[in-house]
Amino acid sequence: MGKYFGTDGFRGEANVTLNVEHAFKVGRFLGWYYGQEHKDGKAKIVIGKDTRRSSYMFEDALSSGLVASGADAYLLHVTTTPSVAYCVRLDDFDCGIMISASHNPYYDNGIKIISGTGQKIDASIESKIEDYIDGQSGTIPLATRDRIGRTQDYVAGRNRYIGYLISLASRSFKNYRVGIDCSNGSSSAIAKSVFDALGAKTYVINDRPDGTNINRDCGSTHPQELKAYVKQEGLDVGFAYDGDADRCIAVDENGNEINGDLIMYICGKYMKEIGQLKDNTVVTTVMSNIGLYKALEREGMRYEQTQVGDKYVYENMSKNGYSLGGEQSGHIIFSKHATTGDGILTSIMVMETMIASKRTLGELAKECRIYPQLLKNVKVADKKKAMDNEVVRAAIAKAAEELGTDGRILVRPSGTEPVIRVMVEAESDDLCAKHVYDVVAVMRGQGLVSD
Repeated sequence: MGKYFGTDGFRGEANVTLNVEHAFKVGRFLGWYYGQEHKDGKAKIVIGKDTRRSSYMFEDALSSGLVASGADAYLLHVTTTPSVAYCVRLDDFDCGIMISASHNPYYDNGIKIISGTGQKIDASIESKIEDYIDGQSGTIPLATRDRIGRTQDYVAGRNRYIGYLISLASRSFKNYRVGIDCSNGSSSAIAKSVFDALGAKTYVINDRPDGTNINRDCGSTHPQELKAYVKQEGLDVGFAYDGDADRCIAVDENGNEINGDLIMYICGKYMKEIGQLKDNTVVTTVMSNIGLYKALEREGMRYEQTQVGDKYVYENMSKNGYSLGGEQSGHIIFSKHATTGDGILTSIMVMETMIASKRTLGELAKECRIYPQLLKNVKVADKKKAMDNEVVRAAIAKAAEELGTDGRILVRPSGTEPVIRVMVEAESDDLCAKHVYDVVAVMRGQGLVSD
């Protein structure tokens, strides 16, 4: 973790933690840094944004910084994070920038930088940007005369991305009634066009962004409205995205939530059956449910675990050539088609599986039993001290022994907050609560908790 950049870019409250001066400097650095790779000094960088009010402000600040350093900035306008990654690869941009705080409330925003290969940028470059922001790496020259860059409209790139998504479906969605929750975010400009073109009868909610309603009681982190809507309208399936549409949570025909773990099971099993699951392996994070692992093992599939963050999932997939990975939260990566989580792409893959199997989403998901899970965030004064405490470690080991193979405990420090996360999965809610609060009580007894 850097000073400004975390696992998913530079994120914080707009004009408080992340302000326009930060954005301008990020643009200045990237324009200069990538310009060095070109004889004429002109880098080519594409920018997308979500629908929050501050995204327009940050788009202007980043563009100004880029062109002041001599780069040309191509504006996708309101679009999704995966579309930026797609355009970077398609049109040979030096890098891409997505302005979004993903599933966070509207008053937060973020700057995600995507490398020329469509992946999250290397931490070493993020470190150099941080040094420049803090004035620790000297000055960067301003471009002059004909070396000053330009901003150009690039909405055509978004349209090509829509065409790409449509091309990935091998079957018509005709006769399927599909609900879509756009979270008043980026997918509002894309999702309906894709499903309409594939023949679905599309029902859309939360697709009227006003700059302040993104993620507000809707989308992948709040799928309650979609669940009710699917049942009310008698739909076959529903899909909920987050603000920048790199996540997808599905809803089955009965209004039940189908999270990222279930989606990985459903799609992974189908990909194995048709010979498209490399080494019969699914890449997950440590937060995936034990029920997923048991179901994968039953079906003859393997799994690997990474630390939390789709960035780390893709690193593992890329290194080993794996074809499917993701997170419980709905970041799902199909590496044959994309380098990042892509909510709309995930929806298409789920639809393909349903249609090919001639089964409902509820029937497919029933095969994987998700175990009850309880997560408690414990505020502490010193994360390292809390994690190294021998009495706490003994309590964790005791809980793990008692849970055996029918549950698990995971205790880890937050990467961004003064918090220890205590998570237990077990066969009942009561067992989860018992082991979580036993460990928390020990931490409190050791004087580690700061209320």
